[in-house]
Amino acid sequence: MATFELYRRSTIGMCLTETLDEMVSNGTLSPELAIQILIQFDKSMTEALETQVKSKVTIKGHLHTYRFCDNVWTFILQDALFKNEECQENVGKVKIVACDSKLLTQ
Repeated sequence: MATFELYRRSTIGMCLTETLDEMVSNGTLSPELAIQILIQFDKSMTEALETQVKSKVTIKGHLHTYRFCDNVWTFILQDALFKNEECQENVGKVKIVACDSKLLTQ
């Protein structure tokens, strides 16, 4: 299964990367094993989002910037409103990165 490395820039992905870097620096973990862990993290995040997340969210806001490069869309919204069936939340500024999942099967 091919995966994107997008989720490494999430909060949990950055914490994992920092921890692995520290462990490699301390000699607790080999660099090769750290890379294997990151690859497994990418696979696990992709699978979890595909199979376990069932909720849908509506997003409205003012489009500040958008970009399409290498089959990846990046949107920066200001004054965004996230709404689902149960609640809604206002966010001052949000960055959304979207990739075509069909590229994973190639």
